[in-house]
Amino acid sequence: MNYSRFLNSLSQARQPSLIREMTKILSTAPPEMIPLSGGFPNSAMFPFKSLEVQVSNSSTPISLSGPELQSALQYLPTNGHPRLISQLRNLQSTTHNPNPQVWSNSDIVITTGSQDGLCKIMEMLINPGDGVLVEDFVYSGTLSILTPYKPVYHVVESDDHGLVPESLNQVLETALARGDQMPKILYINPTGANPTGTVLPLDRRRDIYKICCQYDLLLLEDDPYFFLQFQESEKRSPSFLSLDTEGRVVRFDSFSKVLSSGIRLGWVTGPKPLLNQLVLHMQVSVLHASSLSQTLTSVLLDQWGHQGFLNHVNEVESFYKTRRDLMLKSADKHLSNLAEYSVPLGGMFLWMRVPKLTNTWDMIMKRGLEKNIMLMPGRAFQPDSSKPCNYMRAAFSIAAEEKFDPAMERLADLIREEIEIETNNK
Repeated sequence: MNYSRFLNSLSQARQPSLIREMTKILSTAPPEMIPLSGGFPNSAMFPFKSLEVQVSNSSTPISLSGPELQSALQYLPTNGHPRLISQLRNLQSTTHNPNPQVWSNSDIVITTGSQDGLCKIMEMLINPGDGVLVEDFVYSGTLSILTPYKPVYHVVESDDHGLVPESLNQVLETALARGDQMPKILYINPTGANPTGTVLPLDRRRDIYKICCQYDLLLLEDDPYFFLQFQESEKRSPSFLSLDTEGRVVRFDSFSKVLSSGIRLGWVTGPKPLLNQLVLHMQVSVLHASSLSQTLTSVLLDQWGHQGFLNHVNEVESFYKTRRDLMLKSADKHLSNLAEYSVPLGGMFLWMRVPKLTNTWDMIMKRGLEKNIMLMPGRAFQPDSSKPCNYMRAAFSIAAEEKFDPAMERLADLIREEIEIETNNK
């Protein structure tokens, strides 16, 4: 593939930072190397002398001290902690079984959360006014990244199963027939999508990937909820990375949902030419993701092993599935005649539509807060936020389980009041 055609002029102008390149060399230099190149602070002046972290379901804490802790508090190569990169490469290989030819030309870069990687990839790819393929409801953080570029949003329909391949094909055919500048990228959140909770079936994933190949699209697979799937089958849905045969998938993963959001660690997997460019963008901004977070995570993964990690994410999935079921039970009790929703197959959210309303914005942002209930209005997830929207998103992740029932009862009262307000204003 010709990856240079996807890069914008800003990214093509990026040059390696020599200091950062020397840091990479130093990380693998022999002991006899005398390091006079980089402005590393002397670790003898770090006030932190030891660190112990107790891990749940383990009697063995993570302990760092001496040279190991000093290293964990020092600068790293921009790509990330070499040991953690190796562990993540093994995880991706085992979990997704990528095509061998694609995998041999792929790399991994550790980022400050997956959104940091997504933001920098967008910074690499998007020129002002470019066309971008997105679903009709998109993670609001992604829209916050994209909208300042004033892109042309090519909006693809989705349903209870996620993005509709026929709609994607139709949108591209229409753009081609009109002689529009064709979009270069498709952004998709395929598993436990935020906000809809949908999980794309395998047949749709195959059809979507085929269309991307046909139109030479780069597919940005934003998949932070991959390990939060609630389908009947114990087998998780295969990723686009696992289907990629041409090297056109850039995948974004996160530890936020399964380890901790505060450690701020995600990782990007994709073609080496694009990830080499991502590193250049990081070299002039964050330099690298947190050294301490990377070291702690690497030691934890060593302690757990691959099966231990899977045991943990299975426990996380079960936890959120129980909470999902409890929220659905409360929604069925109070909202059955007021709102429409399907069972979320992954993620942390219940996506609801109120057919008797035209807009949920004021109901949630004004009157809802006054009644001490907080949701997200659907308009926040629309590429065109100026349009009214009768959807809303409820998260079942952190509210106390015993609060689900009173929350849905308050929401039902709120909806009834809003219907009456809209009716009187007509």
